[in-house]
Amino acid sequence: MRHRFTLVFGLVSALIIVLLVWPLVAAVQGTYAKIAEIPVGGSPAFDYLNVDSAAKRLYLTNGTQVVVIDTEKNAVTGKIPAGPGVHGIAIAPGDRGYITNGGDDTVSIVDLKTLQVLDKVSTKGSDPSVRQNPDAICYEPKQKEIYAFNHSGKSATVIDAAGKAVAQIPLSGTAETGQADPALGRVFVNIEDTDSIDVIDIATHKVVANWKVAPASSPTGMAIDLATHRLFVGGGPSTVMIDAKTGNVLASAPIVSGTDATWFDPAMQMVFSSGTGNGGGITIMHVDSPSKLTVVQTLATAPRARTMALDTATHRLYVAAQKYAPVDPNAPPPPPPPPTATGRGRPAGPPAIPDSFHVIVFGMSK
Repeated sequence: MRHRFTLVFGLVSALIIVLLVWPLVAAVQGTYAKIAEIPVGGSPAFDYLNVDSAAKRLYLTNGTQVVVIDTEKNAVTGKIPAGPGVHGIAIAPGDRGYITNGGDDTVSIVDLKTLQVLDKVSTKGSDPSVRQNPDAICYEPKQKEIYAFNHSGKSATVIDAAGKAVAQIPLSGTAETGQADPALGRVFVNIEDTDSIDVIDIATHKVVANWKVAPASSPTGMAIDLATHRLFVGGGPSTVMIDAKTGNVLASAPIVSGTDATWFDPAMQMVFSSGTGNGGGITIMHVDSPSKLTVVQTLATAPRARTMALDTATHRLYVAAQKYAPVDPNAPPPPPPPPTATGRGRPAGPPAIPDSFHVIVFGMSK
């Protein structure tokens, strides 16, 4: 009887283990591979991408415009003439889009049905002579406000649902990407030059905390898991997982260098950080537990490709890329790139091939 009980107990235990482990195995057993390439052409200038899964659209910032791509047809279907030095686009309810124009310190408000610019909002603070260079941008749904993160101005401009700037929040340093957690009443923004995150209270429009992100450094990309209130921040050698309630770093994983974007897929429990390292790549990580991130794939993308977007409905990744002339082995090395506010510049290299700007689509394969 004892042996039979032991056998049954062992079988039940094994079944429980399989049931617990199988979802994790199933989630990570597939790998990402290139499935399509979408020609765009024109200027190779680009920054952030964003996906509207419900509308089946990809928005690609591109010089002075935003290119609109149908993600079912993998084809360009329109363009939004936003303004000089476009950086990012946020999508809000009511078919509204908000686009940062770094060249003239404005945010364009766009009708996403007609792709027409309805208005422009200044991100200038009390001293109009100070350049702001609005960069990343996000929508905060609880207060129904837009946060434009001013890279050079070291501030955040808050725009209400009526399209008016209602606050200019001083930040502790150079602003990069931000995310909102409406349940916590917080907006989080990477501070690139101090290796930290500023925490903004959405009710008071004030910074209420500053958290270090080590072992990450010069944080750029940020994603959030709203279900567990965890932040994923990519910077320097690592992506870190942070408790959005306390600021504690829970886990970290090594990533490709030159990272500029981080995304999170809640259904797959996957984190993605893209960068220019190794000729362009994406480090793909799985959230194994509240205290563990595991690298499951390093995906090759394209030279100097650094930003990306994730479609959480299809789990596809979109990477902006440009083709370049062959490298002459006898040519002298290119000059170093001009420094940014943090002393870092974009990687130099051979000239771009005209009209070769495109988007690479990556999908899961078994």
